[in-house]
Amino acid sequence: MVLGRGRGVGYYFISPREELANLSDGSPISSCSISWDSLAHSDSSTAESSSPRSPVPCRQPREDSLTTLQQFWPKTARSRVEVDVWGFVPMGASKPRTGPASNPRTWVPYPTKQRKAADVHLGVTLFRGTMAAAFLKKLEVEHEGGTLPDRWINNDIKPIESERRTWSSWTFTNYWILVNSNISTYMTGSSLIALGLSWWQAIIAIVIGNLLATAFVVLNSLPGAYYNIGFPVVNRYVWGLYGSQFVIWNRILLSIVWFGFQAYVGGQCVHVCLTAIWPSLEQRIPNHMAESTGITSAQFLSYVIFMVLSVPVVWIRPHKLRTFFHVSSSVILVFEFVLLIWALATMGPAGFGSTITAESSVPKGEMGWTIAFGIISTIGGISAGILNQNDYARFARRPRHAIIGQLFSFPLCAIVCSIIGVLVTAATQNRFGEPYWNLPELFLAIIESGGSRSRAAAFFAGFALIISQMGVNVPGNALSGGFDLAATFPKYINIRRGAYLTLLLSVACNPWKLVSTATVFLSVLSSYAVFLGPMTGLMISSWFVVNQRKIKIEDLYIGHKSSIYWCTMGVDWRALIAWLCGTVPSLPGFVAGVNENVTVPSGLVHFYQICFLAGFGISAAVYCGLHFIFPVRPIQDFVASAPAPDVLMREYREACDNGTQFKNEVINVDPMKIG
Repeated sequence: MVLGRGRGVGYYFISPREELANLSDGSPISSCSISWDSLAHSDSSTAESSSPRSPVPCRQPREDSLTTLQQFWPKTARSRVEVDVWGFVPMGASKPRTGPASNPRTWVPYPTKQRKAADVHLGVTLFRGTMAAAFLKKLEVEHEGGTLPDRWINNDIKPIESERRTWSSWTFTNYWILVNSNISTYMTGSSLIALGLSWWQAIIAIVIGNLLATAFVVLNSLPGAYYNIGFPVVNRYVWGLYGSQFVIWNRILLSIVWFGFQAYVGGQCVHVCLTAIWPSLEQRIPNHMAESTGITSAQFLSYVIFMVLSVPVVWIRPHKLRTFFHVSSSVILVFEFVLLIWALATMGPAGFGSTITAESSVPKGEMGWTIAFGIISTIGGISAGILNQNDYARFARRPRHAIIGQLFSFPLCAIVCSIIGVLVTAATQNRFGEPYWNLPELFLAIIESGGSRSRAAAFFAGFALIISQMGVNVPGNALSGGFDLAATFPKYINIRRGAYLTLLLSVACNPWKLVSTATVFLSVLSSYAVFLGPMTGLMISSWFVVNQRKIKIEDLYIGHKSSIYWCTMGVDWRALIAWLCGTVPSLPGFVAGVNENVTVPSGLVHFYQICFLAGFGISAAVYCGLHFIFPVRPIQDFVASAPAPDVLMREYREACDNGTQFKNEVINVDPMKIG
């Protein structure tokens, strides 16, 4: 709440907490009194010697401000303390204002030239008054939903109240139709057939992989479904208050890069629509892009159009996305089955191409490991979504809506879309002379070889694909990045700001260049399950074994040693060791997989081929073992004394819906309770 500057580099403002909590427009607080009644009175000489010699070193509003004051004002000090007063410039003002005499609604900086007596009352909040602080104040998120943003909480990362729990089972079904029915899922079969598997072996791997992924999605979404907290907050009880930042920043970087990649694919879909209208689009728009960029001017324009179309969708709050999900999922379902019917009906006597007829080229001794790698690759494609599924499960009206809505829709949508990809590619292969796994390339080939009807069909197909890419990119990447950035900087970033920041930063990745040249980088990105599998294992084992489904929600928002999840300096070292134990064994095979010049023993390669499952199991076992041998006593005591999980969950949900639990006990913590 600092709105000015003094003569020096900066000064400190001292203002009553109760007025601060009610201040929303940034105006100066009328009272400038500070004191606590427990201090003994003394004569002026004692006061003079006991007064502080330097400003109180406090940067932002602090919950332990009373403790800080007591360090500088000993208990022998009198209750009335002499403080200095000087003029200031409130934000938006053109002329400085001076002391209380000229304006009673003036901040009191300390120290400066004039003298004024001020009472010291219990429960104060300290600020540093600099121009930088004034600028940061301007950037603070709005005071919403009874939540005063601070370092650990804002309205977007606190437990979701009933008004925002709007997702039904159908909402989750439509969500997974969008996320799992996209071009990346459609192309899953191509990556598995490229390993040497036959089409039916690839489908077996796809089915098993998606069934396992469904189990991980449902299990890892339970904390969000029952306690209505998101992925960043869940990891505070897994890794510690500060340790959770490691996992969050991994997810932020993935969101930025994947948003850029999916936006580039979305730009290709826009290019299909524009080419369907103007077949000579590439000639109409002269190419001024260097060949090394891997993109033409027309394609770059298409990418920009897709980004612009995404902007209004990103604006929609997650709990209001139901209409978008319903409409978009309907369009995608119709498109997929029309595409399949068209491909099979127009296949002609040539029949299926080699995509279906080719036999497996994998040696018999390696067949099992190759199928296992195909299963892990299928899981790895959605591993980032598995990791942060709590971000969406917390919007469920009831926990069962998240469970049922995902249990059937997730595997069904992913398996059907992948099988359609195999069949359509095989049915069109002989017609066009090569297999087109990438749908935009298929429709560009249709435009090139057909007439006006083909162009019209390609336009509507491109439009459906644009919706599909928005459906996977906005909730899967933009909003995920928004959730995580909001949890990292809750005082300055909410979901909208974080989502738009993710969108803007994705441009800096040059996704068109990554797709065309950075093959090693893409290999690393697609193999990131090496790191995400152990993280998922930690989250699920912490929920079921260490915490036994009992979470002390208010302590997830207290960045202080009084929180039972503080562990060691805010970090749970057990999680770090367990994660390393699950990750390191897969790294040699991982390096060999992304760099053909590196050779490692076959055993390490095979371990890498099952990296997600192996990392998940090892990290979960080590984490539980370390917590058994070196328990965190506050967590252990809470789990032992707390009521049954169902009772505890119900109490927290009711408290959250009443709007009192997190407003009074978390945000405005009594300073006397913090020690």
